[in-house]
Amino acid sequence: QVQLVESGGGLVQAGGSLRLSCATSGRIFGSYTMGWFRQAPGKEREFVSAITWSGGVTNYADSVKGRFTISRDTAKNTVYLQMNSLKPEDTAVYYCAAHHLTRWYPSGDLDEYEYWGQGTQVTVSS
Repeated sequence: QVQLVESGGGLVQAGGSLRLSCATSGRIFGSYTMGWFRQAPGKEREFVSAITWSGGVTNYADSVKGRFTISRDTAKNTVYLQMNSLKPEDTAVYYCAAHHLTRWYPSGDLDEYEYWGQGTQVTVSS
C-alpha cells in the first residue's frame, strides 16, 4: 500500500504564503500521478493541482492558477504545493492523493485517485 504523509498547514493572513509537503512511501513512483485536493467546511472536495511523477507535467484549477505551484522531488519521494497570495476562500483541509493510471496529462478527477493522505488544515484570515 502507498502511504502519504502531509505537513505544512497552518494559520496565515490574507496575502501570505504556505508550502505544503506530501511524503510518500518508499516504493517506486515513476508511473504515478500526484494531486492536491481541498475541502472547505460544508462543501465537496475539489481539485487544486496535480503533477505526473516522471515527466513533471502539471495541471491547476482556475481558482489557483498563477498563485499556487506544484512540484516534486523525485530523490525525496515528496510532492509540494507552494501557495502564494492566499485568500480567505482558500481556507480548507488540503489532501494529497495519488493514482497509477496511465495518463499523459495529470487528472483533476478525484475519482481516479486511489491513495489519500490524512489532510492538513489551511486557514487564511482576512
